[in-house]
Amino acid sequence: MAGGRWGPLLTALLTAQVTVAEEAGPEQTALPEERSWVRPMTASNWTLVMEGEWMLKFYAPWCPSCQQTDSEWETFAKNGEILQISVGKVDVIQEPGLSGRFFVTTLPAFFHAKDGIFRRYRGPGIYEDLQNYILEKKWQSVEPLTGWKSPASLTMSGMAGLFSISGKIWHLHNYFTVTLGIPAWCSYVFFIVATLTFGLLMGLVLVVISECFCVPLPKHLSERTEQTRRSEEAHKAERLQDAEEEKDDSNEEENKDSLVDDEEEKEDLGDEDEAEEDEEEDSAAAHVDEERKDAQDQGPLREVQEDGEPEPDEEAPAQPSPADADVVEDTLRQRKTSVAS
Repeated sequence: MAGGRWGPLLTALLTAQVTVAEEAGPEQTALPEERSWVRPMTASNWTLVMEGEWMLKFYAPWCPSCQQTDSEWETFAKNGEILQISVGKVDVIQEPGLSGRFFVTTLPAFFHAKDGIFRRYRGPGIYEDLQNYILEKKWQSVEPLTGWKSPASLTMSGMAGLFSISGKIWHLHNYFTVTLGIPAWCSYVFFIVATLTFGLLMGLVLVVISECFCVPLPKHLSERTEQTRRSEEAHKAERLQDAEEEKDDSNEEENKDSLVDDEEEKEDLGDEDEAEEDEEEDSAAAHVDEERKDAQDQGPLREVQEDGEPEPDEEAPAQPSPADADVVEDTLRQRKTSVAS
């Protein structure tokens, strides 16, 4: 009885399953899609490249050169287990922060990472070249990105933040112009106003923070500080006055010394003049004596010439008179008196 009751029901269920399988036919028999061996890298999992050996590709969906290397990159990723290397890719449109962290300016861009040390691969994105780059360890001859250029540095972290902000602004601009149909100039005006408003708010926040943390001094302390400032200014003024007085004293002493030096020089010059005058007097007196001697010697000669016949062509030399000698002596005495005065 039980078998008779459940028999028709089981038959109906089997018939329904066969009918569904026949209707689905070719769709269910289709082969599953081939799994990609390239691992997508994002801002949340990019730190995985800090361990082990990696090759990264930066691309954009609209880039023709990137599309040409897609098949080669997939082939390289399939053989990643044999080469003992992990292969990843970064979409710069979806991950602008990562493109800023690696400072990607051209597409496609390839990077090699070995235990947190990054190097730029500048060869072609062909499977054979990529394989030789890893097997022959050509990356050892490439200068690594160290210091502030390293993607893990603080500088590149800030660069990643700037690129991520610029990417969000670009997406928002496309949303305004494409999705909502707003004119481009309206979008620009909106961003200008937003930038000015954000700057004013940040300035206000900084002022509030400074007012909160910079506690003003009490009144009595401020008065003390004012008094100390005034006393310091008075002390400085006294110092300046003392310095000026010292300068004046030093100038007076210098003037006195210069006057004394001038007097001494004058005295020295007077002594020299007296010595010169004495020499001149001596020489003049000697000259007068010589003239007197010559006159005395020439006296007898004149008497002889008067007795004889004088020659017409010869002239007698002038005989100095005693009056001339007296005049010379008077002039010398006047010079002495003038020098002494």
